[in-house]
Amino acid sequence: MDQTIQLAFRIAIVWSAGFLVAVGVRALLPDQAGISLGSAEGSLFLSYSKIGFWTCLLAALTVTGLVVYRAMMADFGSTIR
Repeated sequence: MDQTIQLAFRIAIVWSAGFLVAVGVRALLPDQAGISLGSAEGSLFLSYSKIGFWTCLLAALTVTGLVVYRAMMADFGSTIR
């Protein structure tokens, strides 16, 4: 039970840090700065603030997955170094 509570706190900390960093990136970078991807049908503008926001959230999701995987492996008796 202690590991489950510790895992829940780790996931909560990772997600809160991910959201804080993502919101900070979104607030600091201007919406007008970005890259434009062109194609035959038109162009797609991606602002750096949106790229940074989604990158931070993807990183939080990745770390959460790794923490859960490690906890599952520990429950099954496997050691991860």
